[in-house]
Amino acid sequence: MDSELARLLDAADFAARKHRRQRRKDPEGTPYINHPIGVARILAREAGVTDVEVLQAALLHDALEDTDATAEELERRFGARVRRLVEELTDDKALPPAERKRLQEERAPRRSPAAKLLALADKLHNLRDLQRCPPAGWPPARVHEYFEWAARVVRGLRGTSAPLEDALARLFRERGLEL
Repeated sequence: MDSELARLLDAADFAARKHRRQRRKDPEGTPYINHPIGVARILAREAGVTDVEVLQAALLHDALEDTDATAEELERRFGARVRRLVEELTDDKALPPAERKRLQEERAPRRSPAAKLLALADKLHNLRDLQRCPPAGWPPARVHEYFEWAARVVRGLRGTSAPLEDALARLFRERGLEL
């Protein structure tokens, strides 16, 4: 039987292989894998999450949306719970971006507790990155619009993790937004 650490590293390795050619949209072209690793780190370090399946799902949360990974592949390698969590966080790329954003807002309050944790950590990591180094070509107004949308999503996730919600509330206050 694999140790929890080995299972976590298997998910990190899988995610790194699947995202190997992808880059973030920042001017530095940061390797995309830094994002799922950052989300898992936020969960472990800031929210105190020790559930290996939740941490695996954090590492894999964009695999269905952004790579050729399949739900069946995730279940076979990492189990049904990890697959379900990743599916809960996966946007339907066939939909227009505005509709995907609307659905994230609408679905946030109905997500499972673990998926809510993942969504909070994902938003926190994205917002910190956006604050540190916005994507090339994003004017300040677009950055602010993203923060406004993220605040609406986070409002639907309240009551999940005080440390993550406090960190997000600080970021929003810096932008003149409230949760």
